[in-house]
Amino acid sequence: MTTNSPDLEPHPQIRSLTVEDAMAEMDAGRLTAVQLTQMYLDRVAALDHAGPNLRSVLEVNPDALAIAAERDIERANGIIRGSLHGIPVLIKDNIDTADGMHTTAGSLALMNSRPAQDATVATQLRASGAVILGKTNLSEWANMRGRNSCSGWSGRGGFTKNPHCLVRNPSGSSSGSAVAVAADLAMVALGTETSGSVVAPSSFCGVVGHKPTVGLTSRAGVIPISYTQDTVGVHGRCVTDVATTLSALTGKDPRDTATQASEGVVGTDFLAALDANVLRGARLGVPTNFGFMGYSAKADEVFQGALVALAELGAEIVYGTDIPSADALNVSPNAVDRMVYEFKRALNGYLAGRNDPEFCTLADLIAFNETHADEELTYFGQELFLASQATEDDEVGMAALSERLNRLSREEGIDAVLREHELDALIAVTKSPAPMSDVINGEKYLGGACNLPAIAGYPIVTVPAGYVQGMPVGLSFIGTAWSDAKLLSLAYAWEHATRMYRSPRFVADDIAAHPKTLRIELPVLR
Repeated sequence: MTTNSPDLEPHPQIRSLTVEDAMAEMDAGRLTAVQLTQMYLDRVAALDHAGPNLRSVLEVNPDALAIAAERDIERANGIIRGSLHGIPVLIKDNIDTADGMHTTAGSLALMNSRPAQDATVATQLRASGAVILGKTNLSEWANMRGRNSCSGWSGRGGFTKNPHCLVRNPSGSSSGSAVAVAADLAMVALGTETSGSVVAPSSFCGVVGHKPTVGLTSRAGVIPISYTQDTVGVHGRCVTDVATTLSALTGKDPRDTATQASEGVVGTDFLAALDANVLRGARLGVPTNFGFMGYSAKADEVFQGALVALAELGAEIVYGTDIPSADALNVSPNAVDRMVYEFKRALNGYLAGRNDPEFCTLADLIAFNETHADEELTYFGQELFLASQATEDDEVGMAALSERLNRLSREEGIDAVLREHELDALIAVTKSPAPMSDVINGEKYLGGACNLPAIAGYPIVTVPAGYVQGMPVGLSFIGTAWSDAKLLSLAYAWEHATRMYRSPRFVADDIAAHPKTLRIELPVLR
């Protein structure tokens, strides 16, 4: 049986609403921002804080309706701030807002202080006319606290549930953002990614996820992990919503030096760049090493179906495109060591600017967790915190490691394969179908498409590709630096032809989930 019903799920009509649709309805006077915001608040109350109790939204913005009313007044006076004017947007709880909401990275430690300044991306959302609806739950500290963690859990918010099957994991760390979009608690949501944290939950929850090239979106005011790999991305139910939102988030930011390299793509209209015919003649490479294939028979079966469909759409599927530097990238020290080293330094820098009266360093947070172990260390520990705290300053050695990782993942990795085979993109299944949430054994990582572009700082877009017993599996498009518009266009052409998105049914468990006859659903061209 399913847990959703017309009584339990208010305003089901907005499940098919896109940003473009909502803007048109508001422009025509058939819908107001206040009405739209209230509908989403009703859905949060009924589905997230009650009913299936998804726990994807930590708190709603107490000013949301007032902001929506201001956007309606502006629209009535002919003032349209931007492409998200009046659109409710959720943001991950590691993105600063200087308003009535908290920013905590899911930790109870930061509940008693508030940032004095918006993150740059929050400022950009407001400038585009968006209504920041609330903050989403996440894997605490973006999954950088302990080993064997269970994604989607935070001390502040508890467990986020996968809306397709409530006992299965939503992945992380941007768990709440992906779940909320899948459950239509907002049309779009911001997440952050260091290594898989946008695209993995998007795949598990059956929505579109885009992890941009590092530097395309600003990280200023975002609780950090790695200044090498961190980036802010977008979850949406469809590619057009993601592209519209991304267009509002780019630009050089003096608060984040990484954005200076984005000058050539600043001002790009990612929505206008979408082309439903771009797959015709596109050359797409299929790497099989470095965890791209072979870790899940069911995921591989979905991928094989996607390859058939891509070929039918006119794409040229190119095999023999393995990553030549894969083995060298796994040699220690590796990307995990880089993240562990950078974390303490990046986090201490963030905390220094936040002026929290109690927590100024990573060491302070470690002590808090030890003191509040019953609340914070119930399910897993803080081994990554301790490992980062133990790192000694070695900027020369770390610069050499970073140079090696960048070279191996970029020039001798993704770029080498794209260049040698004259490819438009690499393609892979994003992840396996979602595993069970497991607080005893922790995360079951099998493989996926996330790691290599994360190490390189390169973009990746995931879009629904198929379903295994009703659980989504994503298809990833991976490219070189600043190829975000091309990847979004490829994903759009796939989405346009296959229409693989399925609304979640909030089923209680696997046994009740789906008929035995619906084992694997593969794309059928429309």
